[in-house]
Amino acid sequence: MKPLAERMRPRTLSEVIGQEHLTSEGKILFNAIQTGHLPSLIFWGPPGVGKTTIAQLLGTELKRKVFQLSAISAGVKDIREVIQQAENSKFFNSLAPILFIDEIHRFNKSQQDALLGAIEKGSFILIGATTENPSFEINNALLSRAQVQILNPMTDEALDKILKHVIANDEIFKNKKIEIEQTESLFYYSGGDARKLCNILEILGSSKEEIIKINNEIVSQLIQKNIDQYDKGGELHYDIISAFIKSLRGSDPDAALYWMARMIAGGEDPNFITRRMVILAAEDIGLANPNALLIATAAQQSLAMIGWPEGRIILSEAVIYLACSPKSNSAYLAIEKAIESARINNHLPVPLHLRNAPTSLMKNLGYGENYKYAHDYAGNVVAQDYLPEEIKNEKFYTPGKNSQEQKLSEYIKPKS
Repeated sequence: MKPLAERMRPRTLSEVIGQEHLTSEGKILFNAIQTGHLPSLIFWGPPGVGKTTIAQLLGTELKRKVFQLSAISAGVKDIREVIQQAENSKFFNSLAPILFIDEIHRFNKSQQDALLGAIEKGSFILIGATTENPSFEINNALLSRAQVQILNPMTDEALDKILKHVIANDEIFKNKKIEIEQTESLFYYSGGDARKLCNILEILGSSKEEIIKINNEIVSQLIQKNIDQYDKGGELHYDIISAFIKSLRGSDPDAALYWMARMIAGGEDPNFITRRMVILAAEDIGLANPNALLIATAAQQSLAMIGWPEGRIILSEAVIYLACSPKSNSAYLAIEKAIESARINNHLPVPLHLRNAPTSLMKNLGYGENYKYAHDYAGNVVAQDYLPEEIKNEKFYTPGKNSQEQKLSEYIKPKS
């Protein structure tokens, strides 16, 4: 038997729930069905709101063949092959097919550029689906050839309509007695995602009991028992990224690789993972190994250039390097202390000897007077106060107990 989400998939555009700003009379997708004119589109919205369903329905209702790619696994070669298939499917004056690309934001620039010529030739109508802001993740050349349409998360009202539709029409539920006592937990754990709602209902419907009760306690217990699946939009998402970061901080490459693999298998955006690695490189490794930040940044840039799935190798290399690096949070602690002091002492003037003196008036007022130019002294270091008098003895940076920072501490200026 097909999953409940698949069994309940709308058969016409008018059955789509929650996206009436696109599908109702007079709106863009309704008009496309009426006129037969369909522009290239980018659907931007969270998971489980109907991006894939709407793309397939447009193909069905407009009688256009639909080709589909997933940017998670497709490369330039796959793009060229599907373009060739699309061009071969056109005979005489037949309508251009639709090419639907799921997770299009995961394509790198060269993969996105490979689509441009075919769009210009009219080989296909592009419909891309993305959960990320297209302005940041899709190049301008491609954006200029498509209209961005925003799909909204499912409201509780929309989820309630789906719930009632499932109970009334699904082959499992319509043969059982359903007692709806409370829906707050059901909608909360669905998180605006129709697919999650169907997944929860499917577990509820699998009970052998003839009477199925839906209330907050039952749904909460159900979720706890079935929380082993990765949920990139919910609480487990934050638990797994936390385990990943703590494994890196704890210098355990095996655990870090495992938690990263869990995220990858769960469909997490690799860019989210690399951003967290860059932060960790600065916050937890810091000056104990400054190259860690270079490695993390290079991984982020290389991922954008290479794309997926090859990008997983780049992430693996970076994760192992970060986990095996010496650790220091001295830079993090230093800036936190400095910010706190700046908040309290934001009224203190800049000492006269540190001020710039571009005019004679400023020189007469003592600006720059008695400033000691460090390069004129041995080792290019000189004893001199650089903080306001009131806080001149405050210490923000304390070198970590590692060889790299102990070496750096040799260059810290002596107190005057």
